[in-house]
Amino acid sequence: MVSEKRKEIFRIGVTDYVEPVHDVEAEPFGDDVEIRWIDIENTESDVSVSDLDALLVWHAHVDRKLVGRLEKCKMVVRYGVGFDNIDIGALNAAGIAFSNTPDYGTEEVADTAVAMLLSHLRKLPEYDYRCRHYESGWQEHVLPPLKRSNQTTIGIIGLGRIGSSVALRLKAFGFDVCGLDPYRPSGHEKTLGIRRYDDLITMLSQCDAVTIHCPFDEKTRGLINKDFIDALPRGSLLVNTARGGLLDSLDVISDSLRSGHLYAVALDVLPDEPPSDHSLIHAWRNEEPWVRGRLTINPHSAYFSDAALYEMRYKSAETAFLYLTKKLHRNAVGRDFGETF
Repeated sequence: MVSEKRKEIFRIGVTDYVEPVHDVEAEPFGDDVEIRWIDIENTESDVSVSDLDALLVWHAHVDRKLVGRLEKCKMVVRYGVGFDNIDIGALNAAGIAFSNTPDYGTEEVADTAVAMLLSHLRKLPEYDYRCRHYESGWQEHVLPPLKRSNQTTIGIIGLGRIGSSVALRLKAFGFDVCGLDPYRPSGHEKTLGIRRYDDLITMLSQCDAVTIHCPFDEKTRGLINKDFIDALPRGSLLVNTARGGLLDSLDVISDSLRSGHLYAVALDVLPDEPPSDHSLIHAWRNEEPWVRGRLTINPHSAYFSDAALYEMRYKSAETAFLYLTKKLHRNAVGRDFGETF
């Protein structure tokens, strides 16, 4: 009698934030998977990570100590784009493949950035506040100067998936759009119908508004500093839906709003989340006169829609599935451990 070959069951760990039920993560694998919720803080006494085939991570830190416990793990996948919470070197040394998930929520982040730009370029938050306090007149209460879209130049830093989507949206509104991205090939700007700059300070000096969509790494850490803001014309608008670490500090935002060098700032991300105990945050919460209507803060939610959350979860699990079953290393970061695409 020939024994039936036993079906391989993949063991996938999920570390945080995406709590059970993990039905979405199971979809790429069908019935051939065991999804395990991992209490990452208590792995010292927990052997539940030693037999994992792959680990899906949101905010949890994957450090050298944890990597040492991943005895059978072949891949770690980060839910989302950034990976500063992952020790890539430790994974490389252990022969564990790593991928992020950069290709979800593109529409949502682009829409949020454009919404922030339009809102403040049309001064809607300030109008909204003032409308509650007018005692006489109504239509006479206008807030000049206020440019038409075709007289307004918006700069985009980072022309990847999201930055390019922002450019196309802004072009449809008739804005004069320019961009900077040293990693895009020459001619990429032509596909978007925008002007390209190769020098940051030169581009900033031409912009009425700037929106940030570049990666966060050692080269871009603290990119938005005093020199960056001083290069913008007085009365400009700054939007950041990328990463909080691109801000040198909240001090530069506070100082530029107080001085009027920046008319308004819109942030989906902060250097510290939840917000630190900073004077700018206090002023924003208390609607102090110098900041009200001129500062918008989102709770790191630009990525979100029901569809985007599903897409992120599915694609993260699918990346692990493709690697475990076909040795295809999608969205590889660090060493390549298979056929990349």
